[in-house]
Amino acid sequence: MREYQKIDSACVPYALEIVEIRVENTRTKTFVLNGSLKAEPGQFVMVWLPDHEDKPFSLADANPVSLTIAAVGSFTRLLHQLQVGDSIWVRGPFGNSFQLPIKTTPATHLLLIGGGYGVAPMLYLTKRALAIGHQVSMIIGARTQTDLLLVEAFKSLNIPIWLTTEDGSVGQQGLVTDAISNVMTDSQVKPKEIFACGPTGMLEAIADRGKFENINIQLAWEAHMRCGLGLCGSCELGQGWLTCLDGPVFSFDPVTTSPA
Repeated sequence: MREYQKIDSACVPYALEIVEIRVENTRTKTFVLNGSLKAEPGQFVMVWLPDHEDKPFSLADANPVSLTIAAVGSFTRLLHQLQVGDSIWVRGPFGNSFQLPIKTTPATHLLLIGGGYGVAPMLYLTKRALAIGHQVSMIIGARTQTDLLLVEAFKSLNIPIWLTTEDGSVGQQGLVTDAISNVMTDSQVKPKEIFACGPTGMLEAIADRGKFENINIQLAWEAHMRCGLGLCGSCELGQGWLTCLDGPVFSFDPVTTSPA
């Protein structure tokens, strides 16, 4: 088994070599790096290239460090030009993480939901949940079939999967929230908790659905971040939450909930 160098670089970027690049869809690649982090699902790292401002990315895995990145801006398009053997500078991990329940008998059923690029950190969480004996169901949503992420990776884990696309090109037409009722109906055991990552509107809808179903929620929110240390305030969410320090995982809707 390959040995990965262990890093702990919250303040100073640490150069990691790209050892594998996987094309996930027309706009998205996963970069596997020669390094490991003591990090939990839901946490993120800041990624830097020389002469550029660093950007935050969720961890698709921590051992080895794996980043699933869509080419949607100048920085990410530059990352997509890199090849195996090139270096990416990483510092982190930052933020809090998803908190999995203690293993029980029978296994606790957890519902995981990923929308758009929010699917990536859910793969790491799924692997961790299965490793400690939980039952997992997964909903993956995207605008179209070509935008879906990591479907084959989730299928390889042999868990129930529901796909939704807004245009109906594959799976159920609609949003990920439309598939929650299917999970509740089709599953032999109702999920005890919902974990999700994706766009703000999706997370707000899941927070409302969790209240309706009386199910605990843990939601990883996306926000613009510059420092990752709570100094710049660029990631403020709602009425005073700092996503990099108070989140990115919240057990409530931070947009409508004020800090105490």
